[in-house]
Amino acid sequence: MPGSVDFGRMLIIIGAVLVVLGVLFAVDGRLFGLGRLPGDIIIRRGNFTFYFPLTTSIILSLGLTVLLWLLRKR
Repeated sequence: MPGSVDFGRMLIIIGAVLVVLGVLFAVDGRLFGLGRLPGDIIIRRGNFTFYFPLTTSIILSLGLTVLLWLLRKR
């Protein structure tokens, strides 16, 4: 089944990229300027802080969409 082999390779590549990015983010959370962008929601109340990275999520989503589109075109 050639289709499943291609899908398996794509999953391995995506997994490897995610592992590398995870390690880089663990080393320095401000990698590529992501993390505290304008548009990210931060609510501080006393000793409670809520952080929702809205802009960061949109940028990562767009980047992954383009990456997967390019991989699929091959």
